[in-house]
Amino acid sequence: MMLLLIWVHVLAAVIWVGGMLFLSLVLVPVLKQEPIAAQRGVLFRTIGVRFRSIVWISVAVLAVTGPLLLSQRGDSLLEPSGWSLVLKVKLLLVTALIGLTAIHDFWLGPKVGQSLRELPQDRGPAEVMLIRLSPWIARLALVLALGVLLAATALVRL
Repeated sequence: MMLLLIWVHVLAAVIWVGGMLFLSLVLVPVLKQEPIAAQRGVLFRTIGVRFRSIVWISVAVLAVTGPLLLSQRGDSLLEPSGWSLVLKVKLLLVTALIGLTAIHDFWLGPKVGQSLRELPQDRGPAEVMLIRLSPWIARLALVLALGVLLAATALVRL
């Protein structure tokens, strides 16, 4: 049972982080190529909406399996003072990642999508700033996700 629980937890993390890496390293560069550039907005929005639902299913799975794994390790959910520093760092990174992902998916992404559908001359300074900020938020989320993976790897070694 423990092996299945670990496998489901790792699979959910792989889907989330692997999807982020795919978007960053494969999809975005391809969508910037000239033959596809005209359809970039529609393609990215469509793919983003689909990926968002997969991400939040993965987050739900991680939110269920994580505490179960924590209790299997012998760490009490009610006594965080007994947690190792690595576990505390991992959970801090996870919390930041989920918060950043929520902001990106439910506020920033829709705002940027709406702004991009407007003509460039109709965009105000706030919209232009959000458009420029959006890829950096996604990059920061990827860095946080890689930090979570590093902490998870270190945690297994304890």
